[in-house]
Amino acid sequence: MGNEGVNAVEKALALLDCFKPGEESLSLTELSQLSGYHKTTVYRLMNSLERMNYVIRHENGIYTLGPRLLYLGKLYEQSFHLASIVQPELHALAAATHESASWYVIENNQRLCLFRAESSEGLRETRLPGTSLPLDNSAIGQVLRHWGLNEPLFSETPRLPLYTAGVRDPHIAAFSLPVFGEGDRLMAALALTGPASRLTESLSQEGLAQHLCQTAFNLSVKLGARKTWCEHLFLTPLE
Repeated sequence: MGNEGVNAVEKALALLDCFKPGEESLSLTELSQLSGYHKTTVYRLMNSLERMNYVIRHENGIYTLGPRLLYLGKLYEQSFHLASIVQPELHALAAATHESASWYVIENNQRLCLFRAESSEGLRETRLPGTSLPLDNSAIGQVLRHWGLNEPLFSETPRLPLYTAGVRDPHIAAFSLPVFGEGDRLMAALALTGPASRLTESLSQEGLAQHLCQTAFNLSVKLGARKTWCEHLFLTPLE
């Protein structure tokens, strides 16, 4: 069978992708400008999406996302119950470190933030679950590329967690390390992110690395990776 798809469906989904943080409410004109589609095409497609509850059209003509998307998002989470395993560990890590903890996977050759627990600190780096970013040279990107795509970024096993600052945003820093599952295959990149002024590499020596490694160990074992192998990787101090 071919893979040509249906043009109208792809256009309708592209309109949904126009809604982003900071752009949760869009007019017909804005949707036309963001998508590159003619206003008449946008109007017809948005009417169909409205009938199916994927968008809501308000009295002032502004569109917002509809409740059907929330239902599908929750159904997606429940379909494999990963959230029930990952989310409690992320919340515990965020509470212990006062920084934002995230779970990133590879999706369409990008890194997708699938789960997130926000920092309790006032100044923080905010990231909505579902956000996609490039597989760059950040600590998160390196984890996914090295252990997920088998790119030879390191000649030997690096000290975990990895740390980078200012790669994507000059004000943001991140610690990251891999989480494995059944067959010791990479499941995700576990990340701790925050302002570079507060989240410094020296914190790795002050207990932060221990929190991260313990969380990666807990998640890897729960997801089916070999316990002895995980102990060696995450819990054995490097000389």
